Amino acid sequence: MTGTEFNVRIPPRSIAWGKWGWLAALAVLLVWSYSVGEGEILSLFTREGFIQFKSYIKNFWPPTTDGAFLSIVGHAALETLAISIGGTAIAAALAMGLLYFASSEDLIGAGGEWDATAPYQKMLRRGIFISSRALLNMLRTIPEIVWAIFFVFAVGLGPFAGTLALGIHNAGVLGKLYAETIENIPRGPVEALRASGSSRFTAFSYGAIPQASSQLIAYSLYRWEVNIRAAAILGFVGAGGIGQQIHISISLFLESRLATLTIAILILVNAVDLLSGYLRRRLEARF
Repeated sequence: MTGTEFNVRIPPRSIAWGKWGWLAALAVLLVWSYSVGEGEILSLFTREGFIQFKSYIKNFWPPTTDGAFLSIVGHAALETLAISIGGTAIAAALAMGLLYFASSEDLIGAGGEWDATAPYQKMLRRGIFISSRALLNMLRTIPEIVWAIFFVFAVGLGPFAGTLALGIHNAGVLGKLYAETIENIPRGPVEALRASGSSRFTAFSYGAIPQASSQLIAYSLYRWEVNIRAAAILGFVGAGGIGQQIHISISLFLESRLATLTIAILILVNAVDLLSGYLRRRLEARF
C-alpha cells in the first residue's frame, strides 16, 4: 500500500516453562529408573565387555545343520505355530462372548426409550458391565508367561498349556480392543432396530457387530502376529514349542544350536507377518 505505514509490534515470545518442566521431570525420572535398575550401560563399551561379547558370538557360527536336529527344529516351529493359532482362536472366542456384556448402556440401550426398565435392572446391567470390564483388565494384566506357569501345573507340560496361556491373556487384550471398537460405531442402525421393536441383543448383533466386523478381524490377525512371538517364549516354562528347545540350548551352552533356532524363529515370525498382512489387505478390500 502507498503512503501508509503499519507499525506492527510482534509480541515477545513467551518461554514455555511448562514444556521445560515436563522435560526436567522426564530427565529426573530417567535418572531415577537408571539408578534403581543398577544400570551399567558404559560397561558394554569397555575392552573386557567387548572381548567377552565377541567370544560368545563366535560360538554361534556355524549354526547346527544336521538332519536330526533340523527335524526337531521343524517340529518345534510347527508346534509354536499351532500354539499361536489355537491361543488366538480361544482369545477371539472369549472376547466375542464378553463383548455384549462389556459394551456400555449408551450403545446397548440406544433407541430403546420405549423399553421401560426398572431401577434394579439398571443396577444389574451396570454391575454386569463393570464386572465384565474388570475381568478383561484382570486377564490382560497377568502376562502370558505367568498364565503358562499356572496351566503347566494344571494340565502338565506341553503345548496345550501354552495355548491356554495365550488364549486367556489375549482374551483380555482382544476384549478391550473389541469393546473400544464397538463403542465408536454409528448408533443409527442400532437405534433403528430398537425403534422397530427388536431386543437389545438382537439390535446389538445385527446393528453393531456388522459395522465393526472388519476391524475386529483385523485386530485378531494383529494379535496372531504378536502371539507367534509370545509362543516362542512360553517354552521356557515348559509350555512347548520352539522356546523349549531354546531353553535347552541355553542351559547346555549349545550356541550353534541356538543360532539355528534363532534363524528358525526369524523365518517363522516373518512368514506369519506376511500372511497376516496379506489377509488384512484382502479384508480391507472386501469390506
